[in-house]
Amino acid sequence: MAKPFKFKEFTVHQDKTAMKIGTDGVLLGAWCNVDFYPDTVLDVGAGTGVIALMIAQRCDAMTIDAVEVDEDAYEQTVENFEKSDWGDRLYCYNATFEDFADEIAEEEEVYDLIVANPPFYTDDFETEDEARNKARFTSSLSFESLLIGVRKILSEEGRFTVVIPFKEEQNFVQLAKEQELFVNKICHVRGTVTSQTKRSLLEFSFKEKEISKTDLVIEKSRHNYTKEYTDLTKDFYLKM
Repeated sequence: MAKPFKFKEFTVHQDKTAMKIGTDGVLLGAWCNVDFYPDTVLDVGAGTGVIALMIAQRCDAMTIDAVEVDEDAYEQTVENFEKSDWGDRLYCYNATFEDFADEIAEEEEVYDLIVANPPFYTDDFETEDEARNKARFTSSLSFESLLIGVRKILSEEGRFTVVIPFKEEQNFVQLAKEQELFVNKICHVRGTVTSQTKRSLLEFSFKEKEISKTDLVIEKSRHNYTKEYTDLTKDFYLKM
């Protein structure tokens, strides 16, 4: 059974969900920009709720919603929200993102910040574990469906931030442009100085501007973290 993951200000239980805490989610929760004081935040595909919890720790947004299609993961997220110090600001919906976005758009509501750590193995490789497949494969939420939904419910001045495999970056940026979402910030993530770029952290808005590009290396050697990674995650990880 997966043990609870303890952060400095909250604990994430992960025994019910197929998707455990991973570096991608923590990177996204720490890297996404909250300096523009978003009032309303949405985490697409909550998993355990870790990203929404990190954002609740980082900013005073009164509404931090999450949407999760898998019932077990949804229940886990609700439990983690309720046990945190920010339970009054956190809420999870059990629905597909497409249905959720349609409903929110009908009610003419919008979010200032939308974050997503979407399912992404677009290759033909799927495991026997259906819940894990659903969490990790684009068959359950394609990049296109994600971007169409985001366009419907992102506020005019809002930001959309996502973590995806580096090899998918060009395709994703192009699909976003078709929804009038323009990439403003890019951070390329590598495990070590000598390893290849593995992940892209991307921030989009409805405004086209000069792209800010940065690089982030996680480790100098095994469990010896770089200053940049430590600075980014030290408010969360116990041992940072």
